[in-house]
Amino acid sequence: QVQLVESGGGLVQPGDSLRLACAASGRSFGDYYMAWFRQPPGKERSFVAAITWGGWVTYNPDSIKGRFTISKDNAKNTVYLQMNSLKPEDTAVYYCAANRARIDPGTWPDYWGQGTQVTVSS
Repeated sequence: QVQLVESGGGLVQPGDSLRLACAASGRSFGDYYMAWFRQPPGKERSFVAAITWGGWVTYNPDSIKGRFTISKDNAKNTVYLQMNSLKPEDTAVYYCAANRARIDPGTWPDYWGQGTQVTVSS
């Protein structure tokens, strides 16, 4: 079993930056792919970015256009999502996810965090 806890969400203004964190606990994380998804109000949850424990990354270019960076700290079992130049359309609940198999945009991972709200508004 894997437990995921997100933190770092909040209310920011357009153009601001925010860093989300996902602390993982449970089994060995070298076996898992990690990812961030987001769900805007009234819309479906969608893939944002993924990272392997070895550091290979995948992004959804349509949603972030180079403004977000996923990274990890193996010693802390934590995955981060650095979000820059935030826009109102980035407003969503952001979810951390983990999966034994590779996470692609069409993947529905096995493990999810509870989500953290990010609101971008002036």
